[in-house]
Amino acid sequence: MDESSARALPSGGSRRQSFIHPESLSLDSSCFASSPVDFLQELPSYRSIARKRTNILSRDKQSGTLLKPADSYSSQLEEGITENLNSQSIRNYALNISEKRRLRDIQETQMKYLSEWDQWKRYSSKSWKRFTEKAREMAAHLELWREDIRSIDGKFGTGIQSYFSFLRFLVLLNLVIFLIIFLLVLLPVLLTKYKITNSSFVFIPSKAVDTQCTVYPRSSSGLIYFYTYIIDLLSGTGFLEETSLFYGRYTIDGVKFQNFTYDLPLAYLLSTIAYLALSLLWIVKRSVEGFKISLIRSEEHSQSYCNKIFAGWDFCITSRSMADLKHSSLRYELRADLEEERIRQKIAERTSEETIRIYSLRLFLNCIVLAVLAACFYAIYRATIFSQEHMKKEIDKMVFGENLLILYLPSIVITLANFITPMIFAKIIHYEDYSPGFEIRLTILRCVFMRLATICVLVFTLGSKITSCDNNSCELCGYNQKLYPCWETQVGQEMYKLMIFDLIIILAMTLFVDFPRKLLVSYCSSWKLMQCLGQQEFAIPDNVLGIVYGQTICWIGAFFSPLLPAIATLKFIIIFYVKEMSLIHTCRPSPKQFRASNSNFFFLLVLLIGLCLAIIPLTISMAHIPSSKACGPFTNVNTTWEVVPKTVSTFPSSLQSLLHGVTSEAFAVPFFMIICLIMFYFIALAGAHKRVVVQLREQLSLESRDKRYLIQKLTEAQRDVRK
Repeated sequence: MDESSARALPSGGSRRQSFIHPESLSLDSSCFASSPVDFLQELPSYRSIARKRTNILSRDKQSGTLLKPADSYSSQLEEGITENLNSQSIRNYALNISEKRRLRDIQETQMKYLSEWDQWKRYSSKSWKRFTEKAREMAAHLELWREDIRSIDGKFGTGIQSYFSFLRFLVLLNLVIFLIIFLLVLLPVLLTKYKITNSSFVFIPSKAVDTQCTVYPRSSSGLIYFYTYIIDLLSGTGFLEETSLFYGRYTIDGVKFQNFTYDLPLAYLLSTIAYLALSLLWIVKRSVEGFKISLIRSEEHSQSYCNKIFAGWDFCITSRSMADLKHSSLRYELRADLEEERIRQKIAERTSEETIRIYSLRLFLNCIVLAVLAACFYAIYRATIFSQEHMKKEIDKMVFGENLLILYLPSIVITLANFITPMIFAKIIHYEDYSPGFEIRLTILRCVFMRLATICVLVFTLGSKITSCDNNSCELCGYNQKLYPCWETQVGQEMYKLMIFDLIIILAMTLFVDFPRKLLVSYCSSWKLMQCLGQQEFAIPDNVLGIVYGQTICWIGAFFSPLLPAIATLKFIIIFYVKEMSLIHTCRPSPKQFRASNSNFFFLLVLLIGLCLAIIPLTISMAHIPSSKACGPFTNVNTTWEVVPKTVSTFPSSLQSLLHGVTSEAFAVPFFMIICLIMFYFIALAGAHKRVVVQLREQLSLESRDKRYLIQKLTEAQRDVRK
């Protein structure tokens, strides 16, 4: 409230007394000497409209609609409601019960004069709405981990709750990805392999390919050590390499059914494009929803406070425990808002010298961050080169620990880098003096760049080793066939090892670090070391980056290991229960609270960055690196993408002409122009909507000023009557 409005209000005692006396209700006719029309012209809203009319004549009509007399407004409201009774439900209007009953009687009276066809349409529309509402209620009750997430929301705040909701979204996403791959690739193969249908595999012998390129040495079936199965299970080699888990098992050119031949290579490629497109659309859809909420809440901070205090309660709550959870959730939200408001005031009070000092310090700290990232990338590059050069030794020449160390050396270096760098970034961020909301976003950005860039460094290092040969031996097959006879399977094994090792690290940290720390803090609280450590906090940036890191591995590895999304689904389910147990029993609420709306949008934005980074190596491997000639469904083509023009060449000539026309420049240029026009239209529409929102906000402000003005006049009239 501004100073003028504060001076306009009376003191607290006189204001309370003025509304207690019943005779104050009789002042309507005596408190104002002027006529009602003259009095309305004194309102601040009327004066503002008059100024607009004199200054901008083109907005006469719009300005005139900002304020209407009360009786005309109520009559117009009733007319509008009566007209829209057919299209909207009565419960959507903010009216009392008696008014809604009166409108329902009007609606029933109107139904008698309708034709039978219109009555049937009206009843069917109502029935469909009831059905959809019941379906939504049932879907809400069947929502995965609904009660667990609501409990976490009340106990630990919406920031941590948004993490678990994000984890639930990834479980559903990976489940859908697995279903796509299963239906397009695995199901035809399994139906034929186990003779469920009358079908057979189609094998087309490769032509103009040297026999050396088709050699694929299998694992030996001689004497097997007792720990070999453990190594195979952890690394994806041995018996797992011969299963449907990896790319090399699908050396099939098609599945012949009774009436048609199923093109497995095309289906394999289309499944990859389908799950990437689905992930992109799903993430963008959820991001837009979160962006709308965050945009609305970021407009007015006072509006956010009012919404939480006056409209934040859920009146559907009936149990005492859920009411306590809701109280706790609202309290955490208000604490986060107040903390960010304190940071804004601190920034506004800075002097020019303090601003120069803090920006110089941030520049220096960012240079340190870049140096740390460069050192981690170089370490991953050297570890990958060393592992690839020494992993071809015979297993009997190594001991158990040495073999695992060689196989998992890139994963170990990546995990160490992902474990150390967030702690360094967390220490650095404290000296940069940001708000809690921006602090978590900047920390996540640095960590996501670190984690996702490590995967890209690993993949591009493998790609350089695959396409580089000594003595020009790559000219025969197009890739290093000696070290990588089936390079897609070996890339899939690297992604599999990253996925398994990440799960092992999460379980080990929870069981052997978090729980012992909780016990030591609880029963050895007198120790100075335990007092310094304190109870474990649930670090939102680290946990979010962990699951985004795992999801990026899944996106990259699903092409090379089709069953990896199923493994990712099980992994995220295990992580949910492990993190929930750790949160409840070993962690405490963080002193820095974060809003769920901004967190949800930013989590999805980070996930979208991971998806874009995953598409880059997949596109390069499918379009530029020659496919293996010894395994996989693409042995008869040079690259994976050549399946598409090969399939198009089998279409009728008219359809081929249509597809070539769609992909030509003659179609692309007009299409691009139309897209630009549509984009400009929506930009103009968004600008118009923004202007309407500004007018509505101005109307709300004017109404509040009118109320203060009326209170001032009423108080002055009461004082005159008393005197």
